[in-house]
Amino acid sequence: MTTPDLLEVGRIDKAHGLRGEVVVTLTTNRLERVAPGSQLHTDRGPLTVVASRPHQQRWVVQFADVTDRDEAERLRGLRLDAEPLDDADELWVHELIGCEVLDSDDVGRGVVELVEANPASDLLVLDTGHLVPIRFVVGRPEGGRVRIEAPDGLFDA
Repeated sequence: MTTPDLLEVGRIDKAHGLRGEVVVTLTTNRLERVAPGSQLHTDRGPLTVVASRPHQQRWVVQFADVTDRDEAERLRGLRLDAEPLDDADELWVHELIGCEVLDSDDVGRGVVELVEANPASDLLVLDTGHLVPIRFVVGRPEGGRVRIEAPDGLFDA
């Protein structure tokens, strides 16, 4: 069973081949999540990565004790969770969720409900319906607030 302290890092899409490998779509850019020895958590218990390799825009992963296609098929659709990483130089999605967004004039612009992946820049989705590119975030969240430097007109619509 997953715990609330764990973060979603990917999902098992399907079996790959006959030897128990699976195709995984990562929802993180931290590739150490699929490095050999990494432990990922699922609703069915932990899985330990034995080997992984890139495959198109996904990863082919071999987990310990998953040795054939039938076992791999039983993992299809499982969400993969992991412990948060401790890296002070990174801005983490789980730290932004629930933060009040303040602009450079200390005007509250809403609360971050989720962070939506976007090719140009991930977007903060605010409870007001506004979308704020994450590149406008300045500094780290503090006291349940995050500051942004947004261009004029961003909140006019």
